[in-house]
Amino acid sequence: MKRLMAFLRGHRLWAGLAATLLPLVLLVWLQYRWLSRLEDMSTIAHRAALDNALDAIGNETRYFYLANAERLLNVPASIFIDAHLEEVVHLWEKRPIEGARLFVVDFTREPFGRYLSYEPVTHSLGTMLGGDEALAIIVAATPWQLVIRAGGTIRPVFDVNERDPDHRMILNPIVDPKGQLVGLAGMVLDEQYFRDVLLPQTIERTLAKLLPESRRDVVVSVRDTRGNDILPPPVNATGETVSRRIPFVFSDWTMTLHGGASAPERWARASFVVNMALALLVAAALAGGIFLTLRAADRAVALSQLKSEFVSNVSHELRTPLASIRVFAELLRLGRVTSPVKVQEYGDAIEGESRRLSRLVDNILDFSRIESGRKTYRFEPTDLRTVAAAALHSFDVRLRHDGFTVHVDSPPELPLVEADPEALGQALANLLDNAIKYSEDTRELRVRLGSSEGEVTVAVTDQGIGIARADHAKIFERFHRVGTGLVHDVKGSGLGLGIVAHIIAAHRGRVTVDSEPGRGSTFTIRLPAAGRPLPETA
Repeated sequence: MKRLMAFLRGHRLWAGLAATLLPLVLLVWLQYRWLSRLEDMSTIAHRAALDNALDAIGNETRYFYLANAERLLNVPASIFIDAHLEEVVHLWEKRPIEGARLFVVDFTREPFGRYLSYEPVTHSLGTMLGGDEALAIIVAATPWQLVIRAGGTIRPVFDVNERDPDHRMILNPIVDPKGQLVGLAGMVLDEQYFRDVLLPQTIERTLAKLLPESRRDVVVSVRDTRGNDILPPPVNATGETVSRRIPFVFSDWTMTLHGGASAPERWARASFVVNMALALLVAAALAGGIFLTLRAADRAVALSQLKSEFVSNVSHELRTPLASIRVFAELLRLGRVTSPVKVQEYGDAIEGESRRLSRLVDNILDFSRIESGRKTYRFEPTDLRTVAAAALHSFDVRLRHDGFTVHVDSPPELPLVEADPEALGQALANLLDNAIKYSEDTRELRVRLGSSEGEVTVAVTDQGIGIARADHAKIFERFHRVGTGLVHDVKGSGLGLGIVAHIIAAHRGRVTVDSEPGRGSTFTIRLPAAGRPLPETA
């Protein structure tokens, strides 16, 4: 448990991000499932709509023929019993029908029946002569003759006879009050009328009524029992297909409805894409916001820790020179030092420690000005040799006391730079302070000045512990201190290199570092040359 807590503290950002992203991922997944289900339900609803449309087409054709059969074929039995067949003419001429030919079969007068067809032009009944249609009617009526010979009673029900696909007919048996068959009233259906007029009109009307929004995407094809296309299918059929047999008449024909994506289905699919895109966009925005928030919080915590370390380190940095100053001043005040050489040595020590305090205070004040944007510089033509000499002079006592050897390499001529001498001196002093603090047994420093390609450079080299390449970019950040080896043991504010970087950037220059662990470090300040070179100083 302790290891887990330690791991979470060490990975606060990722642990917090995972804890907030898991519910977000769950919400996106639930949104995906809900939208997928909505799309599936829309597809099911669309197929049901296609089924209903196809059933409605079949019912419309069935109703057309069944209604006409009930209107025209329900003739009274008395016209057969009383031999008044001409009365059926008056009935049919008042109720004309398109797409069918009417006929009657009288079983009351002749043993094999009398077959008469209705002529709508002359409004009369005529005896059927030979021909395929007459033969088909005789074949259809033959089973009814067997019923008469058997002497049984029948219940009048419409009979659809499609034994001959070229002569489909609807028959209505006519019975007397005793239930005895006395005749047949029938109609022979006109296939061409059904194919070219009734079926297309019914399809158009039904689809416009039931599927108005997707009518353009829906096509109905019809194929007969021989496989011939009565209404051809679309060339590039897409979407759902639903098939049905035509009910009642032409029942061996198959209707197929080719349905494209319905408006609800298209809406569901488009809604799925849009909603998922929005959900992912919102999730990404929330994840980004959460990440940035957690990162800011993590950096704030880290910065708070750095500031705590900074306060601790600065306190130590202040106490050390103050303690030295107090000790030397106490010795001088009590008169325990009588040798003029010792008095001068103690005075130099007090001066050196006071300068050290001044640099620390200057760094803190400059950091405050930099943070608030109030840091200003006064630029003037400046000789870097003078600045370097002044910076080294401020470290004379400390360098002698710690046993350092300093080598200064300066060319005979050096261009001026446009700079703030005091700020440059502070930057160089920070580099020298670091070089002194992080040197180990090899107490040797080198300061090199030079110029090349329009730049004036000053480099500070030590033989200290060095810096790993992974830390080169970080050491110029505020409060950052390498946390390994001697660097971790030496107290410091963590502001020096950050202030150096800010000062040099304000001078349109740059600071580079060349260092490896155990091989020392070289920090180089590079500034643009201002103009003419200076002559060599004596």
